[in-house]
Amino acid sequence: MIYRFRIILDVHDDVFRDIELSKEDSMEDFHNAITQSFGINGEEMASFYISDKNWSQGEEFTLFNMSDGERPVNLMSQTLLKEVVSEEQTKLIYVYDFLHMWVFLIELAEIAKPAEGVSYPNLIFSHGELPEQIPEKDFSLDRDDENPFGEFDPDSNESNDLGFEENWN
Repeated sequence: MIYRFRIILDVHDDVFRDIELSKEDSMEDFHNAITQSFGINGEEMASFYISDKNWSQGEEFTLFNMSDGERPVNLMSQTLLKEVVSEEQTKLIYVYDFLHMWVFLIELAEIAKPAEGVSYPNLIFSHGELPEQIPEKDFSLDRDDENPFGEFDPDSNESNDLGFEENWN
């Protein structure tokens, strides 16, 4: 079986790729297909994250093991697509280059039989071009610009309202 994915770059313009991969391909094969289809050099750190319908970041699958060895790491090279993606689990987040945070939203569009004479991974559709630089992301919490702390003002002397005494430690 093959998986057909739509990979959308999280920018204002429409930039996406539709890619087919074999269910036997690794997550590293998927990483390589994404970087090649978007024209990225593929030399930076990257991770996939399982996602839910609200695009919340879940379990990580990383390109390199950068852990201290205290907890297990899911490596892309040791994980097959079929172990991560299914009809029930259709969304992934892919982050490339953690310094610049290129974020891609991935959704499984279809599970199908492989076409005869087609090699996988297979780029089936490309729309839009990768911007030269990743646009700045706004990580603010929709607060009043004059008071980014919302109702709480750290410069005020209203610490009594916080529910603990001044010398709480």
